[in-house]
Amino acid sequence: MRPRLLPVLAALLTAGLAAGTVAGPARADDPRRAVQVALLADTPYGDAQRAQFPALVADVNADPQISLVLHGGDIKNGSSTCDDARFADIAALYGTFADPFVFTPGDNEWTDCHRASNGGYLPTERLEAVRSVFFPQPGRTLGQRTVKTTTQAKDREHSAYVENVRLDRAGVVIASVHVVGSQNDLAPWFGAAETAAQRSQRLAEFEARQAANLAWIDEAFARAARTRAPGVLLLMQAEPVVGPGYQAVRDRILQQSRTFGRPVLLVHGDEHAFEQEPAYAGVANLTRLETYGDTAVNWLKLTIDPADPQVFSWQPRVVGQPGAEG
Repeated sequence: MRPRLLPVLAALLTAGLAAGTVAGPARADDPRRAVQVALLADTPYGDAQRAQFPALVADVNADPQISLVLHGGDIKNGSSTCDDARFADIAALYGTFADPFVFTPGDNEWTDCHRASNGGYLPTERLEAVRSVFFPQPGRTLGQRTVKTTTQAKDREHSAYVENVRLDRAGVVIASVHVVGSQNDLAPWFGAAETAAQRSQRLAEFEARQAANLAWIDEAFARAARTRAPGVLLLMQAEPVVGPGYQAVRDRILQQSRTFGRPVLLVHGDEHAFEQEPAYAGVANLTRLETYGDTAVNWLKLTIDPADPQVFSWQPRVVGQPGAEG
């Protein structure tokens, strides 16, 4: 851990304790009981949404059915700074959710931090900062009621990937997978000014993370097969579209979903539009669900019900309007 991050982490810990964080044991998952989950992504996007965000937290916290919050990445917009103080502030804000908070990184908090408006950082340095601030205890969530997760960091071959986590809810296997925008870090750092050394470092980062992600996807489906899970939920920032940055991950998800045969839900953000796409890429049991983004007033309430043949269903929510659709 870099010394300059220690004051930031101390501030984060203080904020978490002030919010009443309880690092208690995970509740035993009941594979027979339906659960409700809040889905977010790409928020808060800028200072105005940062000011609005506590109301969104309060809205989610006020719903007694919610027991887990999933955030699909991008803690800020693409033009704001990537400094430690912003990271600590947002992490503390996420820590005010009453329920466990699971976050997967987005491109705005590391791959794009080379931009002058972001501070001109080396992206891999910011990735380490994200890991330090948002995953201070590998294998444990943020939120006031933290719970244990299974983290890929326990795998000696992929020990850096504290952000890839897995947990079970209602018997369903939920896994976060670190797949981001900006071509999944294939977009050049510093644009045309990228040096040969930086390009080499960027490609090495991409290859290592892709290997970790493919292994983590395989592990999620292997666990689902072992436990006879009614479904699988994969959480990532970017949609794995056809193209060099995403093709291997996309192909692996399609292959594993076909083999699994039961409902699979691919949840992502990045494009800032609520979208739902059944039979994604021609796989009948795979659904793509994009959450709201660039908003602090809209979120999705996801129900995971093992008694439902479809397993997954969702309802748009608007802050301050219980049960209202967006």
